[in-house]
Amino acid sequence: MNTVTVETVNLTRRYGKFMSVNNVNLKVPQGEIYGFLGPNGAGKTTTIRMLLGLIKPTRGEIAIFGKELSKNRIPILKRVGSLVESPSYYGHLSGRQNLKVLARLLQLPDKRIDEVLDLVRLTKNAQRPVNGYSLGMKQRLGIAAALISRPELLILDEPTNGLDPAGIQEIRELIIQMPKEYGITVLISSHLLSEIEQVATYVGIIDQGKLVFQNSMNELRKLSQRNIHVEVNQPIEASLLLQKQGWKVSIEDNILSFPSITHEQTASIVKELVLHRFSVYRVVEHKMSLEDTFLELTGTRQSL
Repeated sequence: MNTVTVETVNLTRRYGKFMSVNNVNLKVPQGEIYGFLGPNGAGKTTTIRMLLGLIKPTRGEIAIFGKELSKNRIPILKRVGSLVESPSYYGHLSGRQNLKVLARLLQLPDKRIDEVLDLVRLTKNAQRPVNGYSLGMKQRLGIAAALISRPELLILDEPTNGLDPAGIQEIRELIIQMPKEYGITVLISSHLLSEIEQVATYVGIIDQGKLVFQNSMNELRKLSQRNIHVEVNQPIEASLLLQKQGWKVSIEDNILSFPSITHEQTASIVKELVLHRFSVYRVVEHKMSLEDTFLELTGTRQSL
């Protein structure tokens, strides 16, 4: 694993008796896109607000760039860009004028305004009033504002919320570009598995305030199981025979189920059943989808 950019130890936030974030141990590797995934109300935004110093943890520690946030808040946050919920802007001003206000506050040269406008592909619309921007353009302007100070860490909370498919694609391409071309570590939260799957290299899944999974996206995909289902005339007798021969088999809805077996093993099982005069009606491969895996990890069956 790369150097860790963000690390939390037992991060917890309680509101009265309600535990919004419960002993969360995040590890965000440097130069990666970390997808922070969970159903609405799982604790994502509360965690992000704590990472940005907007609210204080009830207990636990936060380290960013290897330094404790509580003791180095200002120097750390100077190296962090963020977009939490909807971007704020002056609607009557142009995109360029909005960024110019921010550049003046941060004492940055006008050259940087041009750079971020080009980065988020808003140069052609830079002179238009922001009130006339589409939702996708407003989100890109918000990301431009987050990038203007050349951050090393970019934190985006649900950046594709409310966008049409074209706007979602724009933001997705922009996020993927950040680590590759500029070396920026990105932490992006979403309740949409499909969005995280397309951009993230690492993923953390939070549910009811608890981190239930954290690893690379490839490791999450490996959890998607491939089962072979075999329908026979006497499933109980058939399973007993195969178990005696050393096969790992279970019965689901009167159908034999075999976890992660090869084509050759499937053929051997079918041959064995036929030799023992069982009638084999059907052989079906069943692969658990990534969404099934997510729903299993979060203990929900709700649609995402």
